Amino acid sequence: MKQPLSYVHPEAKIAENVVIEPFVTIDKNVEIGEGTWIGSNVTIFSGARIGKNCKIFPGSVISAIPQDLKFIGEDTTAVIGDNTTIREFVTINRGTKANWKTSIGSNCLLMAYVHVAHDTIIGNNCILSNAVTLAGHVTIDDYAILGGLVAVHQFVKIGSHVYVSGGSLVRKDVPPFVKAAREPLSYVGVNSVGLRRRTYSNEQIQNIQDVYRYLYLKGLNISQSLEIIEKELPASKEKDEIVLFVRNSTRGIMKGYSGSKDESEID
Repeated sequence: MKQPLSYVHPEAKIAENVVIEPFVTIDKNVEIGEGTWIGSNVTIFSGARIGKNCKIFPGSVISAIPQDLKFIGEDTTAVIGDNTTIREFVTINRGTKANWKTSIGSNCLLMAYVHVAHDTIIGNNCILSNAVTLAGHVTIDDYAILGGLVAVHQFVKIGSHVYVSGGSLVRKDVPPFVKAAREPLSYVGVNSVGLRRRTYSNEQIQNIQDVYRYLYLKGLNISQSLEIIEKELPASKEKDEIVLFVRNSTRGIMKGYSGSKDESEID
């Protein structure tokens, strides 16, 4: 349903049951899937690809050109998966020729004033709390949760099932399944509460904790830790995911908290 006070470019591809409130502007080369609601005063620029049953709240700007001086007008996109909610005044920039797209997965929640810069890739079931700011080329894996006012440096990668405490500055990669807090950002335990909510067993959580004891709590360097983890700890999908993440990290992973003596802070 299109309101007469909104503007939709005739070349935009809008499913029949999309609701468009007054004062919305939708440019050409935009696609919006069934059941999506577009709140008033939303601007959707060329290159937007919005899935089914999304909710985009007033004041948001989707698929604006990148804030990157190297951008020269290349034909890129901003992709939003199904069932994702974009709250008030969120800004999502489209990609550059480095990646050709910015991508947000399905079932995500981006709270008010979140900024997602060019070429960022966000997985499924992620939550970005109020005023989270992501620089360009950031990667966030599935089920990650970032607290309010978190700022993420360009090219940083955040693993799956991570919880980052509000107000954190994320300058290094954050490996999967952990809680991250303090300044500078540090390992403060395994995100066991979140993992239990997602039906991880006690045995799986224990295996993850064993890996991180070697990485963060035994005074070993990364190479020493990985050698012991791969040789001595039992095989598991979670172990493999952590090891692969650490080995592939280009910025280096965040450090352990020097005040930690044990994992007593883990829930």
